[in-house]
Amino acid sequence: MIFGYARVSTADQQLHLQTDALNAYGCAEVVQEKASSGKDRPALQRLLTQLRSGDTLVVWKLDRLGRSLKELVTLVTSFQQQSVHFISLQDHLDTTTAQGRLMFNLFASLAEFERDIIRERTRAGLTAARARGRQGGRPKGLSKEALSKAQAAKTLYLQQDKTVAEIGKLLGVGRATIYPGRTHQI
Repeated sequence: MIFGYARVSTADQQLHLQTDALNAYGCAEVVQEKASSGKDRPALQRLLTQLRSGDTLVVWKLDRLGRSLKELVTLVTSFQQQSVHFISLQDHLDTTTAQGRLMFNLFASLAEFERDIIRERTRAGLTAARARGRQGGRPKGLSKEALSKAQAAKTLYLQQDKTVAEIGKLLGVGRATIYPGRTHQI
């Protein structure tokens, strides 16, 4: 079966351009969604559970399916593992052809290259910062406010006048913060 997926980011945008192209391609079912790609996309999630071996998923453009190259590569790789074909009309990407699979593999290689470059730059930046005497990460220990709350929590806990829940509510901290394993270290 050929499924189409059309998405726009906001409620005031229209899907007509995408749905017309997907219907003209011959999609038996076109799933429509009005949601930003950065948010949950329930219609897409339902569609992904419907796909079976031999099915084809068609989108108008790659950015309608995923928000990043990494996400697209992950989705299309899962399609390939399920023997589901993928077609992007505007990007001329068709995994049913050798050329389309080659293009997809180039995208996947670029995504991996991008991740490696980011990792290398991060390591180089940390090394350069350490050479200048800077340490990354959070400062060790508790802030003055957190230390004060921890000491108050310990005192109240040891007095045994209040329950752990009451102490947590009073100090605005979670119950786990109150338990002896955490407060006795102060």
